[in-house]
Amino acid sequence: MDQPVPIARPLRERLTIPVLASGGILMAVMQTVVVPLLPDLPRLTGASAATVSWMVTATLLSGAVLTPVLGRAGDMYGKRRVLTASLALMTVGSVLCALSSDIGVLIAARALQGAAASVVPLSISILRDELPPERRGSAVALMSSTVGIGAALGLPLAALVVQYADWHTMFWLTSALGAFGVTAVWWAIKESPVREPGRFDVLGALGLAAGLVCLLLAVSQGGQWGWGSPRIIGLFGSAVLVLVLWWRQQLRAERPLVDLRLVTRPRVGLSHVAALLTGFAFYANSLVTAQLVQAPKATGYGLQLSIVATGLCLLPGGVTMLLFSPVSARISAARGPRITLALGAAVIACGYAVRIADSRELWMIVLGATVVATGTTLAYSALPTLILRAVPAGQTASANGVNVLMRTIGQAVSSAAVAAVLVHHSSPVGGVPVPTLHGYLLAFAAAGAVALAACAAALSIPGDAPAAESTRPAGTGTAQDRDGALEEA
Repeated sequence: MDQPVPIARPLRERLTIPVLASGGILMAVMQTVVVPLLPDLPRLTGASAATVSWMVTATLLSGAVLTPVLGRAGDMYGKRRVLTASLALMTVGSVLCALSSDIGVLIAARALQGAAASVVPLSISILRDELPPERRGSAVALMSSTVGIGAALGLPLAALVVQYADWHTMFWLTSALGAFGVTAVWWAIKESPVREPGRFDVLGALGLAAGLVCLLLAVSQGGQWGWGSPRIIGLFGSAVLVLVLWWRQQLRAERPLVDLRLVTRPRVGLSHVAALLTGFAFYANSLVTAQLVQAPKATGYGLQLSIVATGLCLLPGGVTMLLFSPVSARISAARGPRITLALGAAVIACGYAVRIADSRELWMIVLGATVVATGTTLAYSALPTLILRAVPAGQTASANGVNVLMRTIGQAVSSAAVAAVLVHHSSPVGGVPVPTLHGYLLAFAAAGAVALAACAAALSIPGDAPAAESTRPAGTGTAQDRDGALEEA
């Protein structure tokens, strides 16, 4: 008599994609929920507005530093283990925010939450290891889109909580969701056998952390401290010096944190350049849309919407990202991911053309923002697929971590550039300086031009090749073997 077929394992396998995608959405929600609080936090915490802004800066800095580090740790010590730890740190940070009103504790907690930035590259690496090729493309596309989906959901959710409940309630809610996410990952995701053995490059991790902190701190605080101030100039100079020394150390390291042999190959390096440019173009949409629709009606263009209504304006973009992720996978399967990336960047540029054509009518604003979100879906879904096809299986998480890092740097530069443009093009309304419509249009034009540059970078990537899957057992093969497997045709 045949034995009954067990159902527990197949059920866990069926839940792999939903659980990982929910983790990515939760990460994006966690990063977004603090935005509606920023105007009120000085009053709620007794801190200055400049100090409160560190609740965003701390998450940016820690996420940028930890994403490539945790990606490499996942390749070496187990992706599920590191993914669970990342979600756990995010949840602990949320609990600390829920328990305290002290600005120092809140900033430290938000820095802990930055560890969750590694969720997407780690999850993509797990999908590569666990899914058959025919399911991998759509799953990776969905995973990449979770960043935009979560951000679109997080803003109106947080705005509703802030408007109708105590602000700590929001962090208790995200703490509960985080605890559920940790449990779901630990139960539903099995540990990947694909490993990259060796000693962790501690010196490389410290060098990269120091260089990125100097760079991103200068970029994010330049507007407040003054771009020509000694602090900013010193930070930029320190970043260049540290990163040059780090680059030399990585080339000499036996097991480097970042395999620069891969980064310097056109297929990988140009993908990282496109990620940086796409991150810049995408982030300007969220920044400018939120400010534009909340501007006072006295400006002549503002709609003076509430923060809840503002969040709802961005919601169609999140829904579009969810719907278009399988479309992106189909385009990549038929034409290759570099074509999908180029198409996505071109669509982003078209979205900004819509924004420039009319930024007074609400329906046109929502339409333009949604077109940009659609292009972002295509581009962000194609980027990890390009990386998957160009690196060995044992370096998937670290390589995608670097790609996400480049997006983060692009977003930081976008934030600084947009802020500089809007501050320079402001006029007083009721005694308060408010950006002019011309300033917003210049920001749209800059983001659209960067999107076209991303399109050009995508088209410059060498033709798609089959995924660089290793035929050796996990953890075997020298660096020379891997280089040989990845030689350009």
